[in-house]
Amino acid sequence: MLTVEEQRQVASAKGTGSEKERAVQRMFSSIARYYDLNNSLLSLGLHHSWKRKAVELMADPPHPDPLPPGERETLRLTPGERDSLMPLQEARWSVKLVLDVGAGTADLALLAARRLGQKARIVAADLNGPMLTIGLGKVRRAGLQSHIVCVQANAERLCVSDSVFDAVTTGFCMRNVADLSQALQEIRRVLKPGGRLICLEFSRPVAGWLSRLYDWYSFTLLPWIGTKVSGDTTGVYQYLPASIRSFPDQEELARLLREVGFEKVEYHNLSGGIVAIHVAIK
Repeated sequence: MLTVEEQRQVASAKGTGSEKERAVQRMFSSIARYYDLNNSLLSLGLHHSWKRKAVELMADPPHPDPLPPGERETLRLTPGERDSLMPLQEARWSVKLVLDVGAGTADLALLAARRLGQKARIVAADLNGPMLTIGLGKVRRAGLQSHIVCVQANAERLCVSDSVFDAVTTGFCMRNVADLSQALQEIRRVLKPGGRLICLEFSRPVAGWLSRLYDWYSFTLLPWIGTKVSGDTTGVYQYLPASIRSFPDQEELARLLREVGFEKVEYHNLSGGIVAIHVAIK
């Protein structure tokens, strides 16, 4: 068995650029059938509530305390941002056209369609064909084909004109892209002025004891359960926790978002920082 430090190298060992892209696509194709089941098992069902929080933040105006007290763990705004967001509290954000980047099996797209109502349209985009096929099946079974369109697309090269979408969502996708900065720039490009990015991603637990427990779970129990359930032979359940550890933490991701041009950035820790939702305004 590899040590935690050795396993942390797995993500970078997959390579960068097109090499990483091919490796990631191969791994996700191999587990597409079991992806939803393993998500529920490995997160103890928490991924459903994390995704609902993300959609709530997309549909409503950002403000200092958007989450219930039990979930309101961390919020970071640059000086002046909090005051500039306050006037939005009284008005519901009008979201009609949404892009879900790295839509996978379409969970976020389905939640967004149900929350936003009849006038909203969601483009669920993912590079992985097998995952998107499962997502399309879920959209059809939900009877939401007129509200959600599934398209195969690369997050780093979105074939969309500038300033099109009211909001962009992305759930557990950004750590898998080959060039994070390029993907964030593309997302900002396709957003309308004033539009928002909602980025739901694994991050860093705030408490030391939780971090140690999460490391043990991520690098020991999670790969064993995921591999047993899916029968995977590609190493995806070793790659996934390693990719989380190599991804920027809450503050670093916020810095990168500002660096690519987002003007207002805040983040919200869920489950002690195991997951964070970043809200970035163009």
